[in-house]
Amino acid sequence: MSTLGVVGGGAVGLGVAWRAAEAGWSVTLFDPAIGSGASWVAGGMLAPLSEGWPGEERVLEFGAASLARWPEFAARLEQLSGVAVFVADETLTVALDAADAADLRTIAAWVGGHGHDLQVLDRAGVRALEPALARTVRAGLLATAEPAVDNRRLLDGLRKACVAAGVQVRAEAVADLDRLDADQVVLAAGAASAGLRPDLPVRPVKGEILRLRHRPGATPAPRRVIRARVHGRAVYLVPRDDGIVVGATQYEAGFDTTVTVGGVRDLIADAEAILPGIAEYELAEAIAGSRPGTPDNLPLIGRLTDRIVVATGHGRNGMLTTPLTVDAVLGELAGSPLPDARSADPRRFTTPTASVSSSLGGIR
Repeated sequence: MSTLGVVGGGAVGLGVAWRAAEAGWSVTLFDPAIGSGASWVAGGMLAPLSEGWPGEERVLEFGAASLARWPEFAARLEQLSGVAVFVADETLTVALDAADAADLRTIAAWVGGHGHDLQVLDRAGVRALEPALARTVRAGLLATAEPAVDNRRLLDGLRKACVAAGVQVRAEAVADLDRLDADQVVLAAGAASAGLRPDLPVRPVKGEILRLRHRPGATPAPRRVIRARVHGRAVYLVPRDDGIVVGATQYEAGFDTTVTVGGVRDLIADAEAILPGIAEYELAEAIAGSRPGTPDNLPLIGRLTDRIVVATGHGRNGMLTTPLTVDAVLGELAGSPLPDARSADPRRFTTPTASVSSSLGGIR
């Protein structure tokens, strides 16, 4: 039996380890603190369509291909682990001013031109769906095909799936990939991947989120994911069983994961501008993580050497892109690269034709 070493225990690493073990590999996963990195801090949005913008065809194509894989991926995981991961079925992006409302129409037209349906709503249409939202909301963009997952449930399910599939877990750091005793190695260490392969153009991007717990008598959480831009800052509210996740700030701050007063202030203020009743919620957690960013906001997935496959650089879309990444890595290990992942080729930055996208997230 061929052996596989997976370095990194976030959603991607766990997913690869599980599915590779099912495919017949003898898998060992290495991580000193499994599930404690960016995957633990995520909001869980699966929203490639709402984030679409003209000129970012590759980002839309990659995200949509992964979104299409989520129903089967989640069903398979639930069957094996007993863990259901979905917490919302739709995403509603809202606009507070005329410029943002115009952007919603631009997104709807462009994404629609690529074969995906988004519905533009007026003020009344937004309030009919989510009556607790602020009366200052002017318009909305409804994506009925964009659900959300509970990231921590997902990690729990993936860990259980790994155990069921026979993955060996070693709670230790890896300092040198060449010293791993495995036929093949998958590097899925998120923002830390460049520490093991300095040639990878991946960097840490700090993001802070809040977890708000619903209190008796407080406004109920929205049933959908709510996204907006307030004072130029992107904000999202993702429902959970006990409340709402609010995110996310974005800073170029290295591996600093300190939660700042300014970050918490902005998130609370922006969330309250969208959902005024949020002031009655309990502030249950404030936490920060380091997302693995790349120059063009597409991940790095593919073979680096005859022995090493990389799967990192997922940025703020780690939850969204997990199913496609897992399939792509399994394809590389089997010698059959996945066409849907061609835009994530890690060698694209070393060729003259490499291009750079400027996706920033949120409403433009």
